[in-house]
Amino acid sequence: MATKKKGTGLMMVWADVPADKEKEFNRWYNEEHLAERMRIPGFLSGARYEAVKGGPKHLAVYELENIAVLESDAYMKVRKNPTEWTKRCSPDVIGTTFIRNVYTLIHPRTLTSAVAESDMAPALQLGRMDVPAEIDADFNTWYNTIYIPNYEKVPGVIRGRRFRAVTGTPTYLTFYEFQNPKVSESAAWAAQRDIAPETQRIRPHMRHAQGSPGVYVKTFQL
Repeated sequence: MATKKKGTGLMMVWADVPADKEKEFNRWYNEEHLAERMRIPGFLSGARYEAVKGGPKHLAVYELENIAVLESDAYMKVRKNPTEWTKRCSPDVIGTTFIRNVYTLIHPRTLTSAVAESDMAPALQLGRMDVPAEIDADFNTWYNTIYIPNYEKVPGVIRGRRFRAVTGTPTYLTFYEFQNPKVSESAAWAAQRDIAPETQRIRPHMRHAQGSPGVYVKTFQL
């Protein structure tokens, strides 16, 4: 039986850390913290990425069975009992930037077996954004039926998913999985940017977070 690697929940932790602390920060994440989290039931996959465009620089991505995993006894026990190394190196301790957002899947509505069993992508493009309330419904329809499907036609795009924040801001996360970090620099990607007339009306209302959109390359996975 194939192993499930993606669900409907996502936890994303972004950080910038001082240069003199990066070496130990990376060791802590790779040698202790990621493995600690992945032992918790409901944590399906985990990987670390670094920004090659946008930011913050460091990103940890955790694919979750669902967001209820973060309310489980197993997760709360680990979170409330940090190791000594965690107390020294956690990004909420040393980070000059620290963002911990929790998301639930809104597009697609369900995952096929192929998607659920797929590995963490080599590269990601992430858009973190809000839109005014009065355009929210149109924005979501456009994104799900026009914008993401068009970009999924571009060579090198594995897939696109969208999430709504249940912890943290901004409200929406667009999560493109790429075969390499240069995909969104291609002519094929640029050709899709304005291919739909509806895009001209919707895009100006998008308010991106600082550092968004960001392109990230995978640096570590268990």
